[in-house]
Amino acid sequence: MSVARAIVEHMFDTELGASLTDQSALIERIAELERIKSAAAAGQARAAAALDAARRTAEAAAGMPAAKRGRGVASEIALARRDSPARGARHLGFAKALVHEMPHTLAALESGVLSEWRATLIVRESACLNVEDRRTLDAELCAYPAGLNGMGDARVAATAKVIAYRLDPHAIVERAARAENERTVTIRPAPDTMTYLTAL
Repeated sequence: MSVARAIVEHMFDTELGASLTDQSALIERIAELERIKSAAAAGQARAAAALDAARRTAEAAAGMPAAKRGRGVASEIALARRDSPARGARHLGFAKALVHEMPHTLAALESGVLSEWRATLIVRESACLNVEDRRTLDAELCAYPAGLNGMGDARVAATAKVIAYRLDPHAIVERAARAENERTVTIRPAPDTMTYLTAL
């Protein structure tokens, strides 16, 4: 049996019946499970980045051209996570950014200080920066995890955006211009004679 499965099974070994009325114990249980979810997300990121590196190394040794190496890894990650292939590519990009460029954000996720979504927001807001600036943002925002306590999603994203703008305002302006050029409106059919209208 895998270690992760043993941990999950052990979480439910304790009899909750006696403590179902102990509200503080239930709140602590919820918080503990949230920390476990964050640690699991960090573990998935490390495993995804390692899979990508191992696959690329094996394909290089087999003589595969560099442009073709690593194809299919994102789809395999999506399959393992029971997600769509498009989401698999996002998961892999997120994992590689955390593992190779943002060690403090990864550590905060691993310790449960950041949720996976908040780590995603930080990665997203730093995506337009070069690696050196991205590492600087990572250190400023996440090197001291106590500073993240009490920050909600909007504040985490806004703080990352402010730091990114200070580090490279031109990259932020170019990102906004690209986003404007990529605006689109789509219509898709929906169940019960309805329509999905999407504006991006």
